[in-house]
Amino acid sequence: MKYKLTKFIKKKDFVRLTSIAIFLLGIILVVWIGSFYMPFVKQPVKIGSTYMTLNNSFYKTINEEVKKQVSQNGDILYTRDPGLSVSKQCQQIYDFIDKKVDVILINPVNGESKQVQHALKIAHDRGIKIVVVDSQLSNSSFVNANVVSDNFKAGVLDAKYMMKSSPQAKILVLRHWNALSVKERYRGFVSEIKNNPKYQITENLETLGQTDVALKNVQELLKADPDKFDIIMAMDDQSAVGALAAMDALNLHNKIMVYGIDGSTNMKHLLLSNPNAQATVAQSPIKLGQKSIQVCYKLVKGKKVSKDVVVPVFLLTKKNINDYDVSGWQ
Repeated sequence: MKYKLTKFIKKKDFVRLTSIAIFLLGIILVVWIGSFYMPFVKQPVKIGSTYMTLNNSFYKTINEEVKKQVSQNGDILYTRDPGLSVSKQCQQIYDFIDKKVDVILINPVNGESKQVQHALKIAHDRGIKIVVVDSQLSNSSFVNANVVSDNFKAGVLDAKYMMKSSPQAKILVLRHWNALSVKERYRGFVSEIKNNPKYQITENLETLGQTDVALKNVQELLKADPDKFDIIMAMDDQSAVGALAAMDALNLHNKIMVYGIDGSTNMKHLLLSNPNAQATVAQSPIKLGQKSIQVCYKLVKGKKVSKDVVVPVFLLTKKNINDYDVSGWQ
């Protein structure tokens, strides 16, 4: 009796162990089959975007277009704001590398920064695609594509309209000199006036492309000598808006004409309402965002793209502003 009971227990253990073995074998088989098919399952594309500052609706609009397409594709977008800090932007790039992103979309805080370029080169060497939007880098050997507005032409258009509207001018230039896009605009502007002595740049003022900085700095200059300039040429609309606010604060109306570049909602409204606002050259952050994300996906798929993708610009003035939508970005 004891022998039969022992035999029964052993038989029961054997069945249980066999069941466990089959179960484990099944798990191993499932894992093996899964690993075999894993390369054929679509993995989400990961994109890291960093802009010099998101305290500017221009860059927010670019990123919204990028985000829209990434969401539609079910992919992942990491967006960072360095707040005009080179060191923060570098850290964000290294963070993107750690996250193993497929593409870095960057608007550099400083296009000539060796730190930013070094960080991006490390990313590129790790197989990450690099797309630069709106403002270029001084060294683009490791950049896959630049998506920019025609910044040189923007400066040319402002200069030509200014010369058409004013027979002569003492010009204050407002600029964010770390941005290579601004240097291109400035170069375009100067190319038109350099051989005409009636148009003189009397001062260049740094504004960081920020309205509050432009307001403060322009107000200080005008308080000291309100007759020193009769034209303010702002290389971006944020600075133009600050300059116009400074003149409003000092009650300087119909005295100094202000030009900008961007075609922002604020500047378009000021063309309609402020006597000192003369013109702006419109960029399209919507198209910049759309073109940028198209380039990103082409690169991920191994397709060829143009190294430089240029988005056209156009002039908005008091005379033609009613022909355009002023409620948002173009």
